[in-house]
Amino acid sequence: MPFYIEVPQSPSSSAAPQQFQTSPPAAMGHPPISPPGQQPPSLGSPPPMATIGSVTAPPMGMSGPPGPGVHQPPLGPQGYPQQPGSPMSGPYGAQMAGPQSGAFPGGFPGGTAQMAGPPQKKLDPDSIPSTTQVIEDDQAKRGGQVYITNIRGQVPPLVTTDFTVQDQGNASPRFMRCTTYSFPSTADLAKQCKVPLAAIIKPFATVPKNETPLYIVNHGETGPIRCNRCKAYMCPYMQFIDGGRRYQCGFCSCVNEVPVQYFQHLDHMGRRMDLYERPELSLGSYEFIATLDYCKNNKPPNPPAYIFMIDVSYNNIKSGLVKLICEELKTLLDRLPKEEGAETSAIKVGFVTYNKILHFYNVKSALAQPQMMVVSDVAEMFVPLLDGFLVNFQESRAVINNLLEQIPDMFADTNESETVFSPIIQAGVEALKAAECSGKLFIFQSSIPTAEAPGKLKNRDDLKLVGTEKEKTLFQPQRGVYEQLTKDCVAQGCCVDLFLFPNQFVDIATMGDVPSHTSGSIYKYSNFQVNGQQFLSDLRRDVEKSIGFDAIMRVRTGTGFRATDFFGAIYMNNTTDVEMAAVDCDKAVTVEFKHDDTLSEESGAVMQCALLYTTIGGQRRLRIHNLSLNCSSQLSELYKSCETDALINFFAKSAYRAMLTQPLKTVREILVNQTAHMLACYRKNCASLSAASQLILPDAMKVFPVYMNSLLKTPTLVGSTELSTDDRAFHRLLINAMGVEETQVLLYPRLIPLHTMDVSSEVIPAPVRCSEERLSESGIFLLENGLSVFLWLGQACPPDLIQNLFNVPSLGHLSSEGPTSLPVLDNAHSRKIHSIISSISQRRATSMKLLIVKQKDRSEMLFRQHLVEDKGLHGGASYMDFLCYVHREIRQLLT
Repeated sequence: MPFYIEVPQSPSSSAAPQQFQTSPPAAMGHPPISPPGQQPPSLGSPPPMATIGSVTAPPMGMSGPPGPGVHQPPLGPQGYPQQPGSPMSGPYGAQMAGPQSGAFPGGFPGGTAQMAGPPQKKLDPDSIPSTTQVIEDDQAKRGGQVYITNIRGQVPPLVTTDFTVQDQGNASPRFMRCTTYSFPSTADLAKQCKVPLAAIIKPFATVPKNETPLYIVNHGETGPIRCNRCKAYMCPYMQFIDGGRRYQCGFCSCVNEVPVQYFQHLDHMGRRMDLYERPELSLGSYEFIATLDYCKNNKPPNPPAYIFMIDVSYNNIKSGLVKLICEELKTLLDRLPKEEGAETSAIKVGFVTYNKILHFYNVKSALAQPQMMVVSDVAEMFVPLLDGFLVNFQESRAVINNLLEQIPDMFADTNESETVFSPIIQAGVEALKAAECSGKLFIFQSSIPTAEAPGKLKNRDDLKLVGTEKEKTLFQPQRGVYEQLTKDCVAQGCCVDLFLFPNQFVDIATMGDVPSHTSGSIYKYSNFQVNGQQFLSDLRRDVEKSIGFDAIMRVRTGTGFRATDFFGAIYMNNTTDVEMAAVDCDKAVTVEFKHDDTLSEESGAVMQCALLYTTIGGQRRLRIHNLSLNCSSQLSELYKSCETDALINFFAKSAYRAMLTQPLKTVREILVNQTAHMLACYRKNCASLSAASQLILPDAMKVFPVYMNSLLKTPTLVGSTELSTDDRAFHRLLINAMGVEETQVLLYPRLIPLHTMDVSSEVIPAPVRCSEERLSESGIFLLENGLSVFLWLGQACPPDLIQNLFNVPSLGHLSSEGPTSLPVLDNAHSRKIHSIISSISQRRATSMKLLIVKQKDRSEMLFRQHLVEDKGLHGGASYMDFLCYVHREIRQLLT
């Protein structure tokens, strides 16, 4: 059922956006249209003119086809036009066409001024689609149920719904989610609707305790069985024929002989008799034990190593950070991840401290005292000791604890404030190389590396660039030594996790570049205070989480379409292999698909993600995830099967990549244009005739506009000088690695009323819409978005509630800056709120900082920028204005 909204008409004078004088940018992910008589560029297969009504409508963002003789720029990947003569910029795709004036006055998103003239009647806020309602309805309909994966193309419950998965032939949505579960059967249809075809793959997603863990299949010396032609691995989509002696590949249709040792008779249905005994024939996800030919140099890998690298410069010693890290590591190293069933962890550990020189430590179990070795020549990095640097923690526990006791005292009197950064990573790579293993570096750094050394950075934070053509340079990493470093890390399977404690600009765009290409994580704690609970819980989770190393992933597809683009914390040396120095339970890769032929409605679209990696115990394995989708020549089927949360994950990542080569204004315009095009195509092809004043939204996408508007207002895309460059760069790198669940709550935070809750109930109160209109002065609200938690206290909040939560008689007794923490008190209200915060935190990938905010206090600004249905504090329209704007764009496309 489509969703209808009656949109009030605004006076025509200001309603129509100005006509373009020049041809504007192409739609995101699609090439522009060629002028009449010119052959369109072939890469990414160009869209034909989409006929809407009786008028030929131009592609997104165009108010008319370009005039004859307009030069079309050649296309880079993703269909972004490439500047003539511009080099491809590494793994980031090419440049987009320059900005065009006149897209809409003032450039979207802006204030409401350019949205429309004075509205004649106000749209009722309750009549527009509500995200909280959609989430609630899905939970009511599908929550608590078992989702069985045996039906091709079925749309899973929302990421916000609690459900249990039973794998019966397709991968769980925890591992793979798609933007639509019904692919259009032809490239023309795909171009017409502009709905991106993509899958968000989280190969190591956490499987809840009540679901079956992945089965491990061992085919012995012969290794996994795979198609001779396309190399797809044995899976439920292979069709056995000829009495079971041969099988036809479900991906490329090649007929293969069944190896003698794998032969099995078929039943009367043509299925193998051992179908349900073999995970690879009956399940969507499973693992194969890999043979030696899947290992480097044909020998089994060594278990990985974790190296802790602590910046002992003046700032970190003075703030107490070094002491805090050393204290924490004493207990944390007991909790290193271990193989299923193993007594202890096989992971080796090593320690380095540094400022502008490096100190390595020999912690061999035979020593009475740890030994320090200093490397002061940081230009040619080497590791001064091999034996005794990487050790087993259990064996060397006494020496390591001794070292951790001594480090804070050794540097207590330091006044060295300069640090290096690149040589530290180089040292880690060299150490792993010498030990012939993969591993992870945990780097704790508080300032920009200014010491004379390779990778020295200078402060290039220039807010005058915001809003200009050159703004993109703020997010581009500084080139040079870091590019080679990334290559070395990936080749060695060395993942870099960076914990930053900045008090000023540290150039996260550059410092975060190696972590973000080695599938590492970046954590940032500005103006660090020594109680550091948020940092400690992040560090614990980071050390303990399930992880694989030295990984390579390939996505294979059935005939008719293929994977063309990849987004994530990954490295790509060629167009097909996704390389990840490590892969953990939080990292997701977003993969875009394009047609290269017609898809068959009968056989559907199949895909297989194969991930080769080394376990923490040093075993080489292949993790396989399979998914089958429907194909249809009916656009209505595609719109019915769309998944808004997956779509917005794709748009966020593709926009965040585009902003490295394009003006932000252009990127924002493309996002708005794409939204209007998807909805205009739906209205034209799938909706019944209705008044032009109605905005018609597909049921599965009815809250898409609120997410898109929220994306446009993220710190990274909004482009305000009030937001720090580092914060914007940090946000960009975070989202790049996120899965669907994380982007969903980040773009539409949960706003939970706490003042009316039933303290005796286990249930978390239902969230309300993310708008100031939903707050009440006498209320208390909790807002969380996966990165932060706010507790908002209304001015007229009942004194007894304040007493129960903070142990003071009234709101006036709380400091004007707001209390910094929420005490644990012995009463039902306090217990209930702590339990809500704790159960929310357990679901989130990082530890969230709790901020307590009083209504009308200065700190409330931070809270308000998360009320995404309202007008943005730093620019950006309200949800209501955005809907009116998109509606007007749709009408223009249809006339």
